[in-house]
Amino acid sequence: MKINPIYYYSMALTGFFGLFVLLMLWNTVLVPSTHFPVALVLVFAVTPLLLPMRGLLARNKRSCAWAAYVSLIYFIHGCAEAYVNVDERLYASFEVLLSLMLFFGAALYVRFVGK
Repeated sequence: MKINPIYYYSMALTGFFGLFVLLMLWNTVLVPSTHFPVALVLVFAVTPLLLPMRGLLARNKRSCAWAAYVSLIYFIHGCAEAYVNVDERLYASFEVLLSLMLFFGAALYVRFVGK
């Protein structure tokens, strides 16, 4: 049984847009920063995710691979945040889940899409 690569691509897009929405809501509405301006936090939190966005939406294999690499930054951040901050553990767990969806979806899409 062979799974269509479009399912992996849709999993990667779900992880990507879910992570984007989570980061936007987490840093603006749910728990805004008290030490730094919100705009500065958003620039550092969301910009790495936006770099491979155009190619990811165009189904470019190289951009999908880079999106998988970038998702590992958010995986590490989510794991560290879940360990350190008990109050925001739910949001960090969602970040870990969505970053893993993006990673595995993009990596498997690149692997099975063919040449």
